[in-house]
Amino acid sequence: MHKHDFDSSAQFDSPIGRIALYAKGEKIVLLTMGGDPIAKTGKANVLAEAEKQLKRYFAGKSNILDFAVELNGTEFQKAVWQQIAKIGFGETKTYADIAAAIGKPKGSRAVGGAVGANPVPLIVGCHRVLGASGKITGYSGGDGLPTKRWLLQLEGLSAKE
Repeated sequence: MHKHDFDSSAQFDSPIGRIALYAKGEKIVLLTMGGDPIAKTGKANVLAEAEKQLKRYFAGKSNILDFAVELNGTEFQKAVWQQIAKIGFGETKTYADIAAAIGKPKGSRAVGGAVGANPVPLIVGCHRVLGASGKITGYSGGDGLPTKRWLLQLEGLSAKE
């Protein structure tokens, strides 16, 4: 994601650190966790809606994140992200499950790469993707594995170490 690929941005503090939201038009194109403070820019209404829904999610008051997003990536990445987006709150899938769902049953490693490149974590809930037999694996958001564990616990899930 290049800095010129958005026209509005905002940030807020959450239990897992600073959340920065970037929008192009009225669609969220990037969400980051942690990192340096950013300036509020632009006027996209979706930023306030996304912040409101995310704060309710973090507070355990809602499991609905349905604001508009735009997924920018390769066709393979988009196929993976669309499968992840179908995983419901409080559910998990393995990398192998997703590879099978997109017709690439031997593609778990490639799926892992696409998961790591997810531009909108939380919305496309890549914290719900676990390794074989439910083992917790890497996570690029926030503080990494502690962030993934926190998100899983929020949804009433536990993962094997």
